[in-house]
Amino acid sequence: MNLPENYGIALLLTLFAGLTTAIGGGIAFVVKKNNLKALSVGLGFSAGVMIFLSFNEIIPEAGQMLSVNFPNDYKWIVYAGFIVGIVVAILIDYFLPDHIDTEELLNPEAPCIHKHKLKRAGLFTAIAICVHNFPEGMATFLTTTQNITLGLSVALAIAIHNIPEGIAVALPMYHVTGKKRYAMLYAALSGITEPIGALVGMFIFGLFLPQVLVGALMAAVAGIMIYISFDTLLPLAKEYGNWHLSMVGIVSGILFIWISLILIG
Repeated sequence: MNLPENYGIALLLTLFAGLTTAIGGGIAFVVKKNNLKALSVGLGFSAGVMIFLSFNEIIPEAGQMLSVNFPNDYKWIVYAGFIVGIVVAILIDYFLPDHIDTEELLNPEAPCIHKHKLKRAGLFTAIAICVHNFPEGMATFLTTTQNITLGLSVALAIAIHNIPEGIAVALPMYHVTGKKRYAMLYAALSGITEPIGALVGMFIFGLFLPQVLVGALMAAVAGIMIYISFDTLLPLAKEYGNWHLSMVGIVSGILFIWISLILIG
């Protein structure tokens, strides 16, 4: 098995991004509902980073990689790969949606919400997040093996948006069990599929994927990231705060990652 370059760093970044769900689990017990508005900015920031990277870095790099072997058709291959990524994300979301009802999660003592409902919500959310995090782990891993700077940026964006996912898992589990350690454990485990996705990506990369098709997979990664940004991050950012806070986060994320790439490059 020929391991891809930078695979060690790629695995570490993916592990970091996945385990930030545990940070969300901790935040669930130390902040009040009103303070969660700060997450609106954070989610917008994450979306801004992912959107900017997808269109300005990942897609051009995918085209550059493919143009070597497909000088006449590489644009169409990138286009098709991007669509495949979006379709994969849509299928995952259709069969196992991860939309979070923040009113239920942030008001767990409401009389209409019973323990069995909370437990089901917590377990279902944990399972859904596990499935959704799997392709994110592959995306972080693959991007890092091709470009460490780009991989670090993707890992940062995914880490930020994993924080509210940890909150969504930890709160209902805590109010069912009454034990913070169980809630934290579930929150942490919900992110573990990111490094698992990285390991699967490494296996596929090393054994099955011809180097000439890496560019197409990079384009699919961009498609997945764009779908996550518009379908999950931005609606949730608005739900935690308001659209103006989300916009502050989006613009901040774009400007931050833009100047970071200029300085590093």
